[in-house]
Order: sequence, then C-alpha cells, then structure tokens
Amino acid sequence: MRIVAIADTHISDRSGKLPEKLLAEIKRADALIHAGDFVDLKLLNELKSICSNLWAVRGNMDSAEIASKLPEKEIIKVGKFKVGIMHGFGAPDKIVDALLKTFEKDKPDLIVFGHSHKALNEKNGGIIMFNPGSPTDTFFAPYNSYGIIEINDTIKTEIVKL
Repeated sequence: MRIVAIADTHISDRSGKLPEKLLAEIKRADALIHAGDFVDLKLLNELKSICSNLWAVRGNMDSAEIASKLPEKEIIKVGKFKVGIMHGFGAPDKIVDALLKTFEKDKPDLIVFGHSHKALNEKNGGIIMFNPGSPTDTFFAPYNSYGIIEINDTIKTEIVKL
C-alpha cells in the first residue's frame, strides 16, 4: 500500500493551496494520512473528494468545526503493522519523547505526526517516527515537504522535498 502523509497544511479560505505535485501524488496513492492542522474544513472535504481512503486527526490550529469531526489520536492497522497518528504537542525538541509516551500502550510500528513543521524520519526504540513536514509552510523548517509510506511486508518511509 502506498500512502501519502501530510501535516500542517494551514490552508484557509483566505490563503494558499496545496502544491500541484502533491495533489498529483495524492491522486495516485492508495491512501492519505493528514496529521492535523488543516485549519479550515474546506481542505478536509477537498481531500476526501480526491482520496476516499483518508485517515486524519485534528491539530492545535484546527477550527472547532474540524476538531468536532476528527479524533486527537488514531491507531490504524495496515497489513500486519500498527500505525499511530497524532498531530503532536509541546516544544518541537521534545515532541518525539512526548509522542512515544502517549503511544506507549498502543505499541505502534510507525507514528505519523506533525506540529513542528520540520520533516523527520528516524527510528526510536524500534518505532519509526515520521513527520512529513509541511507542504505549505516553512515556519521552523528549512523546506516544504510531504511523506511517502510504502507498507507491504515491511514499512518504507521517505520525505519528499517540494
């Protein structure tokens, strides 16, 4: 299964849109994960119309309308693997430890998160910590990006710079 992962899109009626390269990638994917901070419900609805297999959580900057429709934390099963999804919280330099503690009982193989806007793809205690970065904002990050997750017999994760 090929999954596109995004977070921290921060798109509202007043500003921005997703890059065309990313939209084309989403259309080719089997599924999409959005790790929060849509900001506006319009983007959530647009993404559902592009990719019917969407897993999403709310972020700290999402409207009350979005927050009422999406969970704070999600655990999904893809093949034989458990994937945790959460936006994240707190200081960017402490986010990995905070998420590992939050998902401690769930024992996921992969945690997809956002919040810091900075892409990260590393193993920590046997768990892949994967932040796709932000495709639209470079606040705290040197570049815009999204992620590709391939799940078959193994999990392969890749950050794609825009």
